[in-house]
Amino acid sequence: MSNAFTADLPHPFYGDHVLYHANTKGLAITPVRAWAFDGWRAEALSWRKGCYIHAGLSGIGPVSIKGSQALEYLQGLCINSFAKFPVGSMKHAVMCNEDGLITAHGVVERLAEDHFLSFAGGPPGPTARSVEGLDVEIEIRNWYLFQIAGPTSLDVLEKVTGEDLRDLKFLRFRQTRINGIECEIARLGMTGSLAYELHGPMSDAPAIYDAVYKAGQEFGIERLGWGSYLVNHIEGGFPQHTWTFVSAPPPEKWPRAMKRWEVGGSVDPMDIRARCRTPAEVRWDNMAKFDHDFIGRDAVEAEIANPRRTTTTLRWNKDDVLDVFASLLREGEPYKPFDFPYSPQRWPMAYADHVEKGGRPVGWSSGTIYSPHYREFLSHGCIDISEAEIGNEVTVKWGDHGGPIKEIRATVERFPYLAQGRNNEIDVAKL
Repeated sequence: MSNAFTADLPHPFYGDHVLYHANTKGLAITPVRAWAFDGWRAEALSWRKGCYIHAGLSGIGPVSIKGSQALEYLQGLCINSFAKFPVGSMKHAVMCNEDGLITAHGVVERLAEDHFLSFAGGPPGPTARSVEGLDVEIEIRNWYLFQIAGPTSLDVLEKVTGEDLRDLKFLRFRQTRINGIECEIARLGMTGSLAYELHGPMSDAPAIYDAVYKAGQEFGIERLGWGSYLVNHIEGGFPQHTWTFVSAPPPEKWPRAMKRWEVGGSVDPMDIRARCRTPAEVRWDNMAKFDHDFIGRDAVEAEIANPRRTTTTLRWNKDDVLDVFASLLREGEPYKPFDFPYSPQRWPMAYADHVEKGGRPVGWSSGTIYSPHYREFLSHGCIDISEAEIGNEVTVKWGDHGGPIKEIRATVERFPYLAQGRNNEIDVAKL
């Protein structure tokens, strides 16, 4: 480690070839992140045969929600029902505005009957009601959040903790120790494959990260940077706030919000709706329970009764993709180039490309990646249900509004694309 580097990193300042990224847009964004360690190809393959450790969600929470009315407060925000929510368990909680558009989502865990922690941009979000008059205390904690994902993740964590972790079921958490330091371990992740998280105070982060990384050497561990992290969301089927959609802002605040986002794509930058999603559109409608009142209940219930769009994987035509690259070597203005392994690499993004069928608009595409495992260009398409049948061919209008547009043929594919070995289906006792 080096004393010359003073940023509040959640991992040691390794002296090998590491790229760092600074971003001061938005108040909740960690100023400095590791962007790349061993290169995007090795990192984006890491969750297929070995595993990775990722620290990019550290330092943005969690939010502690505590008090005798904490459950009541959360229940009034989230579409989820908390009627069955035992201590030691977690939920993917979703918040909406009055129009039924998602404003926040993340993982909420129940520490005690009157105490919850909300991670990674979850509730209470920008449309949260005031806690005034309620016995609820809100506190933002400065914790690390490490994600360890891939088929060897359990081997790494059992080695570094010295414990049998086979008792830890999906969406459950408990306490463990690493290097003599107490930390929280949970079973969840974004890759779709076997995955875990570690949580604890930021002051403990470098020691915990370093111990896990060293323990993982024999199990093919990679340090995952932010420059490759988002690939797993498209492969694993997890639409991502700040990338494939944004928190729905009030229309009058969009011009100001645009200054904090990288707004791009062939859709007009002023089109907010193309960059927002409803629970039904991202296939989270099964989380909505109407046994309680919550913000946007009427709109969510109405859409679930009569849904229009759904999210699916779009596999991009290779010849059309190659023509984008070829345009860089031809005379005339080239098409918008691809970044690797995801495009564009301007985070946080509010991106949307038009998707058409026979010249007729049928939805939007966002979250474009190159998958080195599948050797395909993929994206998430939020498209009309009538066009979402696997094998259907649509057209993505790739480029930026007002600039050159390349029409790229795309085929509707399975969602999630990584369909085998799902974390919630794995019986680790049999591994």
